[in-house]
Amino acid sequence: MNFLTNLGLLINATLIATPPLLFAALGSCFSERSGVVNIGIEGMMTVGAFTGAVVGLYSGNGWFAFLCGGLAGALMATIHAIVCIQFHADQTIAGTAINFLGTGLSIFICKAMFDNSSDTPGMDPSSKLPKLFEGVFPAGSFGSNVLNVYSVAYLVFVLAAVCWFVFYKTKFGSHLRACGEHPEACESLGIDVYRVRYTCVILSGFLAGLGGAFVTLATVNQFRPSIIVGQGFIAIAAVIFGKFSPGGATAACLLFGLCTGVKTLVSLGNTISPNLISMIPYIVTILALVLFVGRANAPAANGKPFVRSR
Repeated sequence: MNFLTNLGLLINATLIATPPLLFAALGSCFSERSGVVNIGIEGMMTVGAFTGAVVGLYSGNGWFAFLCGGLAGALMATIHAIVCIQFHADQTIAGTAINFLGTGLSIFICKAMFDNSSDTPGMDPSSKLPKLFEGVFPAGSFGSNVLNVYSVAYLVFVLAAVCWFVFYKTKFGSHLRACGEHPEACESLGIDVYRVRYTCVILSGFLAGLGGAFVTLATVNQFRPSIIVGQGFIAIAAVIFGKFSPGGATAACLLFGLCTGVKTLVSLGNTISPNLISMIPYIVTILALVLFVGRANAPAANGKPFVRSR
């Protein structure tokens, strides 16, 4: 294959691997910056992936299934928000429980619905998310690899820009950042810290659910128990690597997505063990955390329960 073809394949693989990470990372940014640690991103993505696959299978509408996946993630996040914000539970432990609950509940319902199978049936291609410029470019060409991709793969970058605007150019954004730094001061100024944190945590679950739904509605065409395979934790690492900002998280997700793209290209040669190749994104994640985690300053009140004074 020539250079242009390889470049197109690399961009294509990156555009497939980045969106689920970026959806989850943007959601994590909202939760973390408001002061609530959300380790449960993985479980929320899993529930979103399962819901997206099931709704897509029965409705035949990829966009509707995508939205339902986000709502399922939001439902799981609501549980996390109530436990952590209302009842002041340990946020790390609560998030870990959400991960177990999300995965276990998805597998349980899947087996109940599909004759004790932990995998959903494969969806018809028409039930998946639509692609851009489908059929315009010859198959295998550079234009096909770069532009004939799922529309959500490009829309997620628009969403990242919107999140940046909300964070730094709106009143709500200033409130959520303040609640993550000094909630007591926010309360004294009349800001409802609980409302801000509830909104941010539920929004984080909705975005994580969208990321999970993208996997089953674009990357593959069915739900399997290992479908998310640590992507939620990579998204959290991207947030830390990106210093808890939407822009930084976007850059980090692109880096991790690029590593997955490199893994895909290398695997085509069949010269290296596939087990070693599959380790590439995780090795890069660990290296990024080791080298940069000390430079990422988390919000001062992140992970600390806030109790109203009245």
